[in-house]
Amino acid sequence: MISKEAVKRGYNRGNYVVGAPTPPHWAPESAAAADTASLAADVVTVPDAVIAELRGASDEVLTSQADVIAGTRDWWARTMIAETSGVPAVIDAAIVKVSTTEQVQAVMRIASAHSIPVTVSAGRSNVTGAALPLRGGIVLDVCGLDKIVSWDAESQIVDVEAGVFGDIFEETIQRDYGMTTGHWPSSYAISTVGGWVACRGAGQLSTRYGKIEDMVVGMDVVLADGTLATFGGAARAAVGPDLLQLFIGSEGTLGVITRIRFKLERLPEYGRAIAYGFPDFAAGLEACRQIMQRGATPAALRLYDALESGVQFDIPDQAVLLIADEGAAGIVDAGMEIAATACAETGGTELDGDVIFERWLDTRYLTGKSAEGFKKSPGFVADTLEMIGVWRDLPAIYDEVVEALQSVPGTLAGSAHQSHAYVDSACLYFSLRGDVAVEDRADWYRAAWDAANAVIIKHGATLSHHHGVGLLRAPYMAESLGAGFDVLSTIKAALDPKNILNPGKLGLP
Repeated sequence: MISKEAVKRGYNRGNYVVGAPTPPHWAPESAAAADTASLAADVVTVPDAVIAELRGASDEVLTSQADVIAGTRDWWARTMIAETSGVPAVIDAAIVKVSTTEQVQAVMRIASAHSIPVTVSAGRSNVTGAALPLRGGIVLDVCGLDKIVSWDAESQIVDVEAGVFGDIFEETIQRDYGMTTGHWPSSYAISTVGGWVACRGAGQLSTRYGKIEDMVVGMDVVLADGTLATFGGAARAAVGPDLLQLFIGSEGTLGVITRIRFKLERLPEYGRAIAYGFPDFAAGLEACRQIMQRGATPAALRLYDALESGVQFDIPDQAVLLIADEGAAGIVDAGMEIAATACAETGGTELDGDVIFERWLDTRYLTGKSAEGFKKSPGFVADTLEMIGVWRDLPAIYDEVVEALQSVPGTLAGSAHQSHAYVDSACLYFSLRGDVAVEDRADWYRAAWDAANAVIIKHGATLSHHHGVGLLRAPYMAESLGAGFDVLSTIKAALDPKNILNPGKLGLP
């Protein structure tokens, strides 16, 4: 596991840096992403006079090209492709470090007065380019907002600043309060709680604990003009539309999240795991559907196709379903009984659940991104694509996306697992891997994403379950959302009329 200390030292996100080039500015290469790519022609260099203002309003301002490249690098495969080609994604910006909400307000007032774009940055663990400041300007580093403000033990609500890293947060609330969020994304040790909320993330136990939007009861947001606004405060309300949810998943395009109120869960007292093998992925999906629709909500309900079952568990030629739960013993046992019955009725063969679960715990954070493959083959590219659709359509979506990926020249393999399940729908988490000539990596990458998303849009499914949009999914947003995209654009224009907050993300102009 990557430590918080490694991040604080400036861990270079997979060691994929080659040399120290000073090339022209980079943007995603895709005809479909022409609007996004045009950002590169509109890079804003912060004037010296404004730099002086920012120094007076913040803890530190960094402007050297080396600092900017190191301080904006993320986990997106496209960023890695660019940098290993000698063309870093970002070379021109001013990194502004803050540690209080008042400083955030002051920086936003300066940015608004001078119409300078602002991109919020923290752990930079995102895999969609959501925090890449392709228009330059101000990179607002909020890692200094690193305090747990208060704890309401009776209501089980903690008030925490947005820059607290996930592993530090979880360790603290377990040790000091005997509580957990239940939020375990694979990036939890290199991501911040504010990033979880801004990108609408999900943890690996979300079927039990919910996604991040289910855990937030309130938060403070600094708007584009520096105004501080507070949203939420109760689990349920009827005082107009839910404005809190408007900002969850907004990826820094509508405001800067500075503090969050999370509802926490008591640490579980008991846990169990079972596992089943199925002849194919569709049969396993049917078992998952039956489990959820019969009322069980296991913490982990993860189904791997034959390829991923072989890699993950050394069990090839069948789809392996892991079912694990934790909590009160009576609830866990009842859910496991429902799950076991559903698996038996849908053709499952029981496996050693304890062995499967231990293997999963040992390997679940080994994502195999492009950084690792690059060491073996300079033309290797790997990424993951997660989407969500209704149960009725998932078998066809799985077959068609895998077929679409494999039809792209240079693809090594396309595979998937079902990672998060609900009564009506589930998330399929695809892995895409290619090996092409180094100069063809960007073209293969976009072609693979275009092919997969054409299937998703055709079925009316949702583009992302928890990774978000950023730059990666920007070309598909208007077609996917239809008239809803015009509503999103109108909200953006109203809250950020100068378009200074993370411009170009969410597919927005």
